[in-house]
Amino acid sequence: MEALNLVLFVVEAVAYFVLMVTLLHFRHRLGLGVFLTALGVMHFMETYLAAVFYVSLPFGDVSPGSSVFFSGKLMMILMLYLWEDAAAVRQPIYGLFLGNLLTVGIAWVLQLHHPLQLSSDQTPDVDFLKEMGWLMIWGTALLYVDSLGIILLYEKLGDFFRRRVVLRFMISGFVLLTFDQVGFFAALHYFLDVPVAVFWGGWKAKMFAVCLYGAMFAIYEYRIRRLGADAAARSISDVFGDLTFRERYNDLLERTGRDMLTGVYDRTRMELEAPLMVREALRQGLSATVLIIDADHFKDVNDGYGHLQGDAVLKLIAARLGTTLRSSDRIFRFGGEEFVAVCPGTNHEEGLLLAERLRWTIATSVKTPDGSPVTVSIGVATADEDGTSFTTVLSAADGRLYAAKKSGRNCVVGRSGVVNSGKPADPPINAIG
Repeated sequence: MEALNLVLFVVEAVAYFVLMVTLLHFRHRLGLGVFLTALGVMHFMETYLAAVFYVSLPFGDVSPGSSVFFSGKLMMILMLYLWEDAAAVRQPIYGLFLGNLLTVGIAWVLQLHHPLQLSSDQTPDVDFLKEMGWLMIWGTALLYVDSLGIILLYEKLGDFFRRRVVLRFMISGFVLLTFDQVGFFAALHYFLDVPVAVFWGGWKAKMFAVCLYGAMFAIYEYRIRRLGADAAARSISDVFGDLTFRERYNDLLERTGRDMLTGVYDRTRMELEAPLMVREALRQGLSATVLIIDADHFKDVNDGYGHLQGDAVLKLIAARLGTTLRSSDRIFRFGGEEFVAVCPGTNHEEGLLLAERLRWTIATSVKTPDGSPVTVSIGVATADEDGTSFTTVLSAADGRLYAAKKSGRNCVVGRSGVVNSGKPADPPINAIG
């Protein structure tokens, strides 16, 4: 029987994780409200099962409501923080807390009624409703503390394990679910006289659940999310989306902040988005590389062929940058003939390869009206090795761009100096993009 219960325990954890992560993954299509509603609607069942429903497992008597579903909820809140922000995390916690207060208040008011008994075997149990309401309030208060704690601990662990996202995820779960087990069991013992022996079985079950969720988080993070982020980010198009003001507003917002000449994002958009992109990458334990691309001797193009031809060359450079960079990257026009590319999830070595690919592509495909090649110089810097803020990394990349100009132009300069200053006949074989 214990073996069967353990199998069902694992199946429940896997099913919960798969469903909730699917809703979280497709939040840009379905809306974040779908995920938050699914997260909140489970709260009563979690609390009810934690109060009355226990099964025997090899490591003790356990409630799936507490060990599987509440543990899963806390890990989902951490994942929501990783992919959104603290403002999004507040919404389900405040909603649950206020909803539970409303439940208790309504239970008190219902006591003033004189209900009819429509059948002999169904009697309203207002006392149970009040008891569950207070238990849910206590559980939500703990959830608030748990959520703050797991986020702060995850961030603090970044000082020691910045690139070990899964390890930080699991350690945070182990610590905060241990704290939660102590706090919630105290309420169970006080309100429902649950025996102390259940505490240890529940704690072991929560630690086992964190191991399961950690393993599934690792699979999702490294095998699914990074490969499917672009598909998940595409907005769904249906009759409702076409008719809503929100969709039209988002479309207008997407078209603002664009450089009128080249069509890429402008400097104002860069100042808004680039710091967030760098910060988000570092929060997930990833690198973020910044490239500054400058067209060589561009003044000669304007002076020799006129500004209209110069504009045409800039548009062609921007087009080549857009087709060579990945969909997760962002390209901004920094000013004049300078562009800035922000590449999250790209370390310094990968950034150098990408920059060399860009340099080669432009040198071999962009020409002046007389057929002369147009070249670019590129400075490369990476967070967090060159700094943890976008401004600091941009400054480092700008210094390396200056070094590329001094080195004869048509080259890439990274942390270790000039990468390539020739005119290759073949593309870089290891370039990414």
